[in-house]
Amino acid sequence: MQEDRKMKVKKGWLAVEVGLEDEDGGFQRFTIPISYLYHPLFKRLLEKAQEVYGYHTAGPLRLPCSVDDFLHLRWRIEKESNQHHHHHGHHQQHHHPLSTSLSFHSC
Repeated sequence: MQEDRKMKVKKGWLAVEVGLEDEDGGFQRFTIPISYLYHPLFKRLLEKAQEVYGYHTAGPLRLPCSVDDFLHLRWRIEKESNQHHHHHGHHQQHHHPLSTSLSFHSC
């Protein structure tokens, strides 16, 4: 594996590239906690990424949504995990209408 010269990612975190082909500024790089991978909202975005890019991509994980949508998703996950930090593993049982109605404008 090539070592990433741009930015070292600390243990427990994952580098992702966010953006759309036709979006101004192209792709932006973010680091997210690996715990995001288990969140239902993020899993939906990962499924979309697999449809668009497939599994064989070099470099950071590329997510097919606008930066604005990604920032909104990150805010939602952070808000949810801050409210429920003592209920690990129970994300499926939330009955918030928001957590089931997220749709990415750009995806």
